[in-house]
Amino acid sequence: MSDTHSHDVTFVQFTDIPGHIHSYRTRTTINDGHRHRMRGRTSPPYGRGARHVHYYEGTTSFDDGHVHYYRGWTGPPIPLPGGGHYHEFSGQTTFNDGHIHYYRGRTGEDYRPGT
Repeated sequence: MSDTHSHDVTFVQFTDIPGHIHSYRTRTTINDGHRHRMRGRTSPPYGRGARHVHYYEGTTSFDDGHVHYYRGWTGPPIPLPGGGHYHEFSGQTTFNDGHIHYYRGRTGEDYRPGT
């Protein structure tokens, strides 16, 4: 008899995380004679209310023969007139092809998947 215990897992489903996400779209700074586009969606919120933030990560557009990777956390929510909010974000890309790029932007209004 073996002292090890194991199971085969063929399917795992995580429950939906309540909350909202944001889309984002921005461009990087011009470095090495070109720039990249960035777009994606944030994670659901971490924290609650006026102190919540969102994680984001992705790959830039393929320009000048390469891409860059990026990741970060948004700032806290900034209320919009009439409800809703957005977040500001900024950072720098990974070092690829001998250079980096910087970026900054704002997310779109809050979005609830399935609505």
